[in-house]
Amino acid sequence: MAQEQFPTASALFPLVERVKSVLEAARNAAAKQVNQELLQAYWNIGKMICEYEQTFPDRADYGKQTLKLLSQTLTRELGKGFSRANLYNMRQFYLTYEKIQTVSGKLSWSHYCELLSISDQKKRSFYEREAIQTGWSVRELKRQVDSSLFERLLLSKGSMNQEVVRSLADKGNELTVPADMIRDPYVFEFLGLPEDKPVMESDLEKALVLQLEKFLLELGRGFMFVGTQQRITVNNTHYYVDMVFYNKILRAYVLIELKTTKLTPEAVGQINLYLNYYAAEVNDPDDHAPIGIILCTEKDAITAEYALGGLENTIFASRYVLYMPDKEQLISQVEAVLNQWDSKEKYLEKGSAEEATKQERAANQSKGE
Repeated sequence: MAQEQFPTASALFPLVERVKSVLEAARNAAAKQVNQELLQAYWNIGKMICEYEQTFPDRADYGKQTLKLLSQTLTRELGKGFSRANLYNMRQFYLTYEKIQTVSGKLSWSHYCELLSISDQKKRSFYEREAIQTGWSVRELKRQVDSSLFERLLLSKGSMNQEVVRSLADKGNELTVPADMIRDPYVFEFLGLPEDKPVMESDLEKALVLQLEKFLLELGRGFMFVGTQQRITVNNTHYYVDMVFYNKILRAYVLIELKTTKLTPEAVGQINLYLNYYAAEVNDPDDHAPIGIILCTEKDAITAEYALGGLENTIFASRYVLYMPDKEQLISQVEAVLNQWDSKEKYLEKGSAEEATKQERAANQSKGE
């Protein structure tokens, strides 16, 4: 009589994986549904608090007492989650998002609590869109806000004006041209390197590789890591690119050179050679031209203008810092540039109006003659 063959654990592996996949999909769907319902519940609670407060003349003082008493009562009857701060956020949630349909279920309540701390509507809208598009965790969202990503992106765009601000608020940071991915400065506080001690380029590179996930988040959307010290051989001479990435949105290799000094023309010539090699020897037919980024500690506008000007390849020079930048300083820089742009626009509009008046007077005089 033939011996019965029972299935082994290895034979059941495909079935086990399929079962796990089905359960994981169901759990994710359930979590999304719960999150959506929770957001709607908190929005409705905020609405009820606002409507209740409006029935009393002295809303400010009464509102504080209402939230305090409501917090104590709900916590006693329903448990945690109803602190006065959380009830205040629910109230602000309703006031900030007038329609629940504008609230994204891709973000959690903790995301929205972080967003509610941003008073400027355009800035808040930018971080909300970026969090949705990039899939930031709450921790990463907080880091990007603390590192002033909105202001850094604005200052990285040479033609910054109100339209650029509106575009970031309405669409997030869209990657349509290489310049869209550049930030200045890049913030590497997650490396934990000392600010007041010199750092060798090799040490900086090793630290970035060890914290690669955080470095990718700082670079932005679409980046995939290729490798470090990628060899290039030209006429039997070996050269090494510090770090190579591929951006799947721009469909282009991104070559990064790390410099622990200020920007120099020699660094530009070096990365220009690398880009020419990649364009000729590495690029596939569907790839766009490779992009070069020199990350340095300092750059002055004159050196950058002469060193980077007139090149066929796309090369950017950006600063990096090992600490969180001064948020107030960045905000004031952005406001100064925008105010300067506003003054220029008003001057041009005034000039156009005066010219139109002159032309109208001249036309009337010719009619009178």
